[in-house]
Amino acid sequence: MTAIKKPHDDLKAIGLMVICITLNFVLSQVIGQLGLPLYFDCIGTILAAVVGGFLPGVVVGFVTNVLIFIYNTKILNNPDDVTIYYCVVSVLIAIVAAAFAQKKYFKKFSIKLLIPVACFVLIGGGLGSVITWGLYGNTMGEELASSLAGRIYMNVINNAFWAQLYAGLIMDVPDKLFSTLIAFVLCKVYPRKLRPSKDRIDLASFAKKGFSLSGKIILSVTLIFGIAAAVVTFVSFNQFRRTMVKSEGEYAKDTATFAATLIDANMVDEYLRIKDSAEGYNRIKRYYSLILSSSDRIQYLYVYQIQEDGCHVVFDTDTPDTPASETGEVIPFDEGFLKYKDELLAGKEIPLIESNDSYGWLLSSYVPIYNNLGKCKAYVCVDVSMPNIADVERTFTFKITTVLMGFFLMILTMSVYFAKRFIVSPVNSLAKITSDFAYTNDEAREGTLESIRELEIKTGDEIEQLYKSIAKTTRDTVNYINESQRKNEAISTFQSGMINVMADLVESRDQSTGEHIKNTSAYVEIICDELIKEGKFADVLDEEFKKNIVSSAPMHDIGKIKVSDTILNKPGRFTDEEYEIMKSHAAEGAKIIASVKKTVEHKELKENYLGEAENMAHYHHEKWNGEGYPCGLKGEEIPLSARIMAVADVFDALVAERVYKPAMPFEKAMGIIKKDAGTHFDPVIAEAFLNAEEKVRAVTSKIH
Repeated sequence: MTAIKKPHDDLKAIGLMVICITLNFVLSQVIGQLGLPLYFDCIGTILAAVVGGFLPGVVVGFVTNVLIFIYNTKILNNPDDVTIYYCVVSVLIAIVAAAFAQKKYFKKFSIKLLIPVACFVLIGGGLGSVITWGLYGNTMGEELASSLAGRIYMNVINNAFWAQLYAGLIMDVPDKLFSTLIAFVLCKVYPRKLRPSKDRIDLASFAKKGFSLSGKIILSVTLIFGIAAAVVTFVSFNQFRRTMVKSEGEYAKDTATFAATLIDANMVDEYLRIKDSAEGYNRIKRYYSLILSSSDRIQYLYVYQIQEDGCHVVFDTDTPDTPASETGEVIPFDEGFLKYKDELLAGKEIPLIESNDSYGWLLSSYVPIYNNLGKCKAYVCVDVSMPNIADVERTFTFKITTVLMGFFLMILTMSVYFAKRFIVSPVNSLAKITSDFAYTNDEAREGTLESIRELEIKTGDEIEQLYKSIAKTTRDTVNYINESQRKNEAISTFQSGMINVMADLVESRDQSTGEHIKNTSAYVEIICDELIKEGKFADVLDEEFKKNIVSSAPMHDIGKIKVSDTILNKPGRFTDEEYEIMKSHAAEGAKIIASVKKTVEHKELKENYLGEAENMAHYHHEKWNGEGYPCGLKGEEIPLSARIMAVADVFDALVAERVYKPAMPFEKAMGIIKKDAGTHFDPVIAEAFLNAEEKVRAVTSKIH
C-alpha cells in the first residue's frame, strides 16, 4: 500500500468518503421508504473503493453501517436494529471492490464486471444470511425472513438456514448488479482533480521471502488484535454463561422453594401410602401442573423421597413429552446425583446440578422439606431447561464477533495505510489489558473499565481508534451482562411497547384492517356503555372491564399476521383451503397474545388486559348457537368480551367497503344484527347494540 504523499490528498480522500457515505445513507433510506426489494447501501462503498482504494472503501462501508444503526436506534427509536452487525459484509465488499479495481476490472464496461458482482452477491447474500442465522437462529427472525425464503422453506427445502441462504443469494443478485453498474457509471464521471492518490496493497509481497513493511504491519495487527478480540470474546462469553446459569439457577431454586411451601411434610408418608386418597393430594397435583404450565423455562417439577434404594416418587407432573411417574414408583439415582447421595439421605441441601443427557440440557434445584420434628421427608425438585440460554449465547457471540470482525478489517486497512505511524507500544498495552480482563463480579468489571480508561492512549491515529473501540466494546459487554441480570425489569418495560406494536403490525398488512380496528373499538365502547346503562352483566361489566376490552380490542385480528398477504387481501371469494387458512387467524392470534402473556409478570396486566385481548382474538368468531369457530363454543361458554366483539366485528364488516364487496346500507346491516340475535349473537348484547342506534350511526357516518 502506498501512503498518501501530498497533504491535499487527505482532504480529497475525506471528501470522497463523505460523498460516498452520504450516497449510501440517502439511497438506502429512499429505497427503504419505497419498499423496493433492493438495498442500495453499498453503491458508495464500491465507488469509494474503486476511486480511492482500500482505505476509503473500508471506512465508507463501516461508517455507513454505524451511521444507519445510530440513525435507526437514536432518531427512529428502533432498538431492534441490527445494521451494525453486518458491518463486516460492507467492509468485505469494499476490500473485494478495491482488489478488482487494482486488477483493472472497472477500467471499462465489459462482461468481466460480472465477476465482482458474483463476489458481492456471495458476500452480501451468503455471509449476510449466515450472520442473520447467528442473530436469530433457525427462525431467522420472522420480521427479517423474506417471503421468498418462506416459499423455499415450504416448497423446496425444509431447513430454515438453507432456505434463507438460497433466498438471500437470489434476492441479492439484482441489488448487487444494479449497485455495481451505478457505481461504475459514477466512477467514470467522478472528477479526476478530486480523486486522491489510490492506496494499494502489494499482495505479491506475502509470497516473498521477506515481508514488506505493509506485510509486517498486517501480520502484527492481525495477531495482536486477534488475540485481544479472542480474549475479550472468550472471557465475555464465559462470564455471560456463568451469569445466565446463575440467573436460571436462582429461578429454579425460587420456584422449588415456592413449590415446597405447598406441601405439608407431615403428609408425605400418607401421600406415598394412599396416593390420591390422601387429603390435599389432588390439590397439590393441580397446583404443580399450574406452576409447570405457567413457565416455558421449567422443564420438570416433581417431589422425591430419598431412600437407600432410590428416589421414591411422591409427586410428578406430566409434560407434553414425558408422562408423569406414578406415586410410589422408585427411580434409580442418576449418575450425576450419586456423589450427593449421602447428603440427600441425610436431608441436607445440595448445590445446583447441571446435566446434559437424554432429558436435555437441564439445571436442577433440590429443596428439602421438613416435618414438624425437623426431619427431611422429601425434596421438591425443579429442572430448568437451558436450550434458550444456548440461543442467547449464540446471538451474544455473533454480535461481538461480527462487530469485532468488521472493525478489525477497518483497523487492519488503516494500519497498513498509515504504515509510518505504526506504534507497537500502545498496541501491546491494549493486548496486555485485554488479556487481564476480569468479569467475575461488579467490582472486577468496574476495575477492568477503569484500567482501560487509565491507559488514555491519545496518538491521534488508528491506535487511538482501536483503543476507543475496545473500550466501547468492553463497556457494551459489561452493560450486556448487567442487563441480563436486570432482564425482568427490561421485559416489563418492553411489554407496553410490544402490545401497541402488535396492532400496528396487522394495520400495515391488511388493506382493510386499519379502519376496522378503530371502528370495532368504537362499537365495543358503545356496546359496553349501553350494557352498563341497562345494568346488564353487572357482576362482570364495569368501567375497568370496559377500559380493558376497549383498549385491547385492536388486537382481536392480530392473528392475521400469520395469514399471507395474497389471502388476506384477496378481492374474490376464498377457496375452501383459503378459508380454512383465514379462519386460523383466531387461534393464531390467541397464541401470539398467550406468548406475550408468558413474558408478563404484572398480574393485573396479564389477567385483565392481555387476558381479555386473548379472549377476543380467540373467540370473536364463535356463535351463540355453537356453530362458530375455532372451538364451537356456544352461549355463555363464549367469554363476554368475545361476544361483544362478535357484534362489533360483524357490523363493521357489513357497513365497510372491502376489496371483495361494496359497503352495505346502515339499515340493512342493523337488520342483520337483529335477525341473527340468538343464533349468531348474544341476544342481550345485540339488543344493546340496536338500542344505541344513534351512537352507532355517528361512527358509521365517519366511514362514508
